[in-house]
Amino acid sequence: MSDWHSYFMSIAEVVATNSKCFSRKIGAVLVRDNAIIATGYNGPPRGLHPCRVLNDYGDAYIECCPRKEQGYESGKGLHLCVAAHAERNALIQAARTGVTTMGATLYCYCGQVCKDCAVEIVNAGVKRLVFLEGAPDYDSLAGYVLSQCGIEVVRLNYC
Repeated sequence: MSDWHSYFMSIAEVVATNSKCFSRKIGAVLVRDNAIIATGYNGPPRGLHPCRVLNDYGDAYIECCPRKEQGYESGKGLHLCVAAHAERNALIQAARTGVTTMGATLYCYCGQVCKDCAVEIVNAGVKRLVFLEGAPDYDSLAGYVLSQCGIEVVRLNYC
């Protein structure tokens, strides 16, 4: 396993700490020619406050995950989540700054990406995806998309 893989995954782990998500903290690092071109973490759009729900009296907000508050399991009830995934935010950050993602490698401090992120990764021209071995895969369709579209997938045993 490449030392570069461990190096960039360690950076993705640090990037994840910026997430304000009450459920999971995910980080992503886009790399081309062993240089970081963009990073992203899961969270709400710029300027939007992290998750809040009204208290029982309806007169104040409590910072908490509305999905957890309503009893959804991890990966379920996403229609209640205003956050974008870390992978998507890294791709958006590259686009926002005018940096091409063609031929890049995306390091994700999580298990296999979801189908929507897989589609975006393919369409952005990313050629390699590195994510954590042993982390839960929530979306089996993502693996199909990645394999059919020729994305090299590396499952990293990272501790």
